[in-house]
Amino acid sequence: MNSFLTFRRALRCLGFLIALLPLGLQAQNLGTVSGTLLDKSNNQPLPFANVVLLKAQDSSFVAGAQTSENGAFAVEKVTADTYMLRATVVGYQSFRKAITLTATNPSLQLGALKVAPTAVQLKGIVVQGEKAAVVDNLDKKVINVSKDLNSTGGTAVDVLQNVPSVSVDQSGQVSLRGTPNVTIYVDGKPAPSTFRLDQLPASRIENVEVITNPSARYSAAGSGGVINITLKKQQKDGWNGQAVANVGTQDKYNTSLNLNRKTGKLNFFGSYDGNDSRWRGSGDLHQVATVGTATTRTDQDNRQINHNSYHGGRVGVDYELTDNQKLTVAADLSRNKGWERENLNTLLTRNNDAPIALRNLGYDDEQQRELDASADYRRTWANKKGRELTANVTYVDVDVDVTVGQRVLDGPVEYPKQERQQKYGVGLNLLMGQVDYVHPLGEKSHLDLGLKTENLFTSGGVAYLLQDADAATFTRQDAFSYDYRYERNVHAGYATYQAEVGKWNYQGGLRAEYTSLTGNIVPSFGNFNQHFINLFPSATVARTLAGDQRVQFSYSRRLNRPDFMQFLALPIYSDQRNYRIGNPNIRPEYVNAFELGHQVSLGQTSLSTTLFWRQTNQSLQSIREIDTTATRLSGQPDFITRTSYRNFGQTNNYGAELSITQPVAKWWKVTASGSFFRNELTSFSGDGRNRSNYTGTARLMNTFNPTKTLDVQLTSNYRGAVITAQGRMASVYSTDVALRQRLFNDRAALTLRVSDIFNTKRQYTELYSEGLTANFRNKRETRVGYLGFAYYFGNSKPSKKIDQGPKGGGGGFGN
Repeated sequence: MNSFLTFRRALRCLGFLIALLPLGLQAQNLGTVSGTLLDKSNNQPLPFANVVLLKAQDSSFVAGAQTSENGAFAVEKVTADTYMLRATVVGYQSFRKAITLTATNPSLQLGALKVAPTAVQLKGIVVQGEKAAVVDNLDKKVINVSKDLNSTGGTAVDVLQNVPSVSVDQSGQVSLRGTPNVTIYVDGKPAPSTFRLDQLPASRIENVEVITNPSARYSAAGSGGVINITLKKQQKDGWNGQAVANVGTQDKYNTSLNLNRKTGKLNFFGSYDGNDSRWRGSGDLHQVATVGTATTRTDQDNRQINHNSYHGGRVGVDYELTDNQKLTVAADLSRNKGWERENLNTLLTRNNDAPIALRNLGYDDEQQRELDASADYRRTWANKKGRELTANVTYVDVDVDVTVGQRVLDGPVEYPKQERQQKYGVGLNLLMGQVDYVHPLGEKSHLDLGLKTENLFTSGGVAYLLQDADAATFTRQDAFSYDYRYERNVHAGYATYQAEVGKWNYQGGLRAEYTSLTGNIVPSFGNFNQHFINLFPSATVARTLAGDQRVQFSYSRRLNRPDFMQFLALPIYSDQRNYRIGNPNIRPEYVNAFELGHQVSLGQTSLSTTLFWRQTNQSLQSIREIDTTATRLSGQPDFITRTSYRNFGQTNNYGAELSITQPVAKWWKVTASGSFFRNELTSFSGDGRNRSNYTGTARLMNTFNPTKTLDVQLTSNYRGAVITAQGRMASVYSTDVALRQRLFNDRAALTLRVSDIFNTKRQYTELYSEGLTANFRNKRETRVGYLGFAYYFGNSKPSKKIDQGPKGGGGGFGN
């Protein structure tokens, strides 16, 4: 009996084990949960988001993954069960979705999962507002102009002056981390050589991307990096728009209007910008020159005023050919008129002779007309996510007429009271074409290919005129008058490969460019003809770390091509004692750029640090010297200087950069950024010695939100002293304050801004060469008050939530 019972128990155990066998087999049938995370507001992919599976019973962790560049994710090796899928993205609401995997359906494709933005963004450097004012990623900085109150009423110059690590001098030259020759893009396309930052109103700009180490996708030109300015263009249904008017102290006025009308597959858009402003300034010069046995000292002070009037308009249309194809055609037409008057008082002292007093009037009259027409095509494939084809054709036509002159108002007999003029007529035509193709090779890799051609042609003339004895007519001086022709053709192709393997991201690329530069001057003088082929590699490696961290290393090779005014040997006189002339023998400078960056978010604190090194070969420098031959032939008791260009050995720029944002209170946030670096230049004297200094930049922005509708910004900027091939430029610092009150349920806004409230911004330069030393001080009008009013139409009413920030751009991993 006992044996029988034992046998029955054995059978029951065996049956129980047999019953468990399918469950055990089922447990081995591992599945996958996949999908794509998208921004709910604009359907843009969300990269580097965390996706985890939690057990539905106890919320315990099972498995996780991270989204790729296109927002795709896949959680693999998951057993059949009921789960809660949770996705977290910095700056977005947490996303949750219940899912069930079964033995018959072990894998689940969730498709597009849309995540809503939140009111706080921690990934990158953020200032409280509807959008992040500054997003500081490792490969680029994105500045949302609508939230930068310190550019209200200003131009693109004001915008860039508030960008970390960027400085703009009073002549409009942009430098990035102390390196000039920055390439300016507008809407992803290189701006023509005639483009002026001070003619683009800040109200027309949507955002600015500062790309310190561009990938092979970008043109290799621009040794300092790339700044991409994106213009506003609404694409929402119905009528939408924004109207802005600003009034500044001492005769400064500007206005802008942006409108769009979208119906069905058509979106019509247009804009108008107007500016009428007067600017005042002063300066002085102290210069000592020795020619032979004679030493002449120049002491000069000046007062200047200039007036600028600008009107520009843009019209265009977007047409959705199909669900996957879109065509955009647009045209810009602008006209600028300006003049400048400068009163100069000069004392010339030769050796121990009595000083000679001179009074001169310098003037500059300019007119410019520009037409910019473009067509863009974009195609995607519904059955192949990430596959994309884009094409662009752009044509630019520019006409410029400039008259520069100087009149002697009072002086000794050696300086007759006569007037000298130079009249410039410039015509420029630019035709560009580009095709880019992105081909996905898998869920986490893709290949980018592109071709580009850029053809620039410019011609013009310089007429040198001298006033006749009757003081009523001018006679052309043929010996100093020229006609010129210049042509630049650049043809390029590139390929980049990008892949994600676990927590690693890789990108490598190669760009090839063929450049042809030709020019001639009539009468024949200084003709040139240069042709060269260059290869420009780029590479980036990034890794995500625990605790919302990312580290990245990148390298790129770039060049700086001289412009036609640096090539053409045309003598251009700023006055009768100083002139500038090109050098047809100069060569492009080549740059190797390295960066190592780290970024981390700790609660509401975001920190970004970067180490950089930029090496420039065949460094191109501007050199000012005494023209001894012209001085001797002039027969006057002073001297004549010549400014030209030369290649000088190698320069090095290396240092560190840091950005941090920290909330102090619910209504107060601080954003600080700075850089500290060393500049090394080869001495212009050719003795092989290097000149170097330590310098840096700093920016501190305080943002206050005392009420839900009032924003206040207090910003201080500092740029340390910078060495040049012949001297140094002193440090510059300033403080701006601005406040904005939103009105009518965010339909309008009233803004008050005062730039350089302590009136400290000025430019001081020291210069020396053989037999010449000079000190320049220039103080432009920088303390200006602006009062502005903006009104929003239709659906363009600003959101009260912070967006993730602009995507794209092509720098590093921002393609």
